[in-house]
Amino acid sequence: MALVTYERNAITPIGCGGNFVNIVRRGRSLGLVIGMDEAGYGPNLGPLVISATVWRVPGNPRQTDIWKSLDSVVSQSATKDADRIHVADSKEVYSPSRGIQPLERSIQTVFGLTQRDSGTFRNLCDWLMASDSAKTPTGEFPELLRRPPAGAFQNGQTDAASGDSSLVPSFLDVEPWFSQQDLTLPVSNEQAEVDRLSARLKSAADNAGIQLVKISSDVVLTERFNSVSDFYKSKGAALSRFTLGLLRSVWNPNSEEPTLIIGDKHGGRSRYDELLDEQLDGQMIFRLCEGRQRSSYRVGAAEIHFQTKAEEHFPVAVASMVCKYVRELSMELFNDFWRQHVPNLKPTKGYPVDAKRFRKDITVAQKNLDIPNATLWRER
Repeated sequence: MALVTYERNAITPIGCGGNFVNIVRRGRSLGLVIGMDEAGYGPNLGPLVISATVWRVPGNPRQTDIWKSLDSVVSQSATKDADRIHVADSKEVYSPSRGIQPLERSIQTVFGLTQRDSGTFRNLCDWLMASDSAKTPTGEFPELLRRPPAGAFQNGQTDAASGDSSLVPSFLDVEPWFSQQDLTLPVSNEQAEVDRLSARLKSAADNAGIQLVKISSDVVLTERFNSVSDFYKSKGAALSRFTLGLLRSVWNPNSEEPTLIIGDKHGGRSRYDELLDEQLDGQMIFRLCEGRQRSSYRVGAAEIHFQTKAEEHFPVAVASMVCKYVRELSMELFNDFWRQHVPNLKPTKGYPVDAKRFRKDITVAQKNLDIPNATLWRER
């Protein structure tokens, strides 16, 4: 691994004892900000969802305040303003008592900045999974580490082409609660209202010179989660590999465009250089700092920060909300499937204590349906 560690008197980013390294190239006026987050790491039931959002911003990405630029449409706190959406850590936007409506209102508005079809759950998942240019990681790795083919969009098909998106094969079909099942989106908001808000958001973004380049996700289904976790003997190590693989699919480390990459820390992990090295092609990794609050690195024109409270950054907050939205829709289909086979079954969010209750309640149905534990239950 090509690794350089800065000495104490070297230039280091804020939070590591100094100022950000200035790597803006002469004559370049644009940069990228990439935010990453996950939802569903703790549960025993349902998918782990990891997302990255990529934004092109004017000037130095380290100095661009996206919150301020989009303030006319975006609020960091819950708001009753009909012309603004709530964007924050998904735990602040969504709660079981409020339901999915506020989360969906915000994230479907953001989806409106793309040219992709988010009108059904299957189409949404397939286009989030469609762009995968990640390299094969170095060293030994499990076969299921790479994202599976996305399905409809991988084959250039959409519901408009097929006439029925539920008939288009998808990577989701390996689990029976997703097989040939779908949800029409939005589920709790009017499309006309979402379109109105999307137009406002696009206008604000255009005026600020901000562009949503890409949203990409890895929807990790149960068998894949178990396989990779078992290979590394740690679900934390699996999360890190999934996340860095997703990052590599949306980031070109050879690009000269100034890039700021921000993601949440993975549990108590402070070292990420070896994980980054698995995804690189020999580029030098400059270690800026490693600590409990933040671990920072530089690769070419990119600075990469793994930090606590990463959702305070707009691209990370959006990634968090994408993950939560996909996760909640997934659990809706999951619970619908089992209610068809177990009358009066209480639904679950999949977290450990209630997941055990749910698993007990469906024991007979699971046996009758011949659904293996490896498809149902995340062991770690």
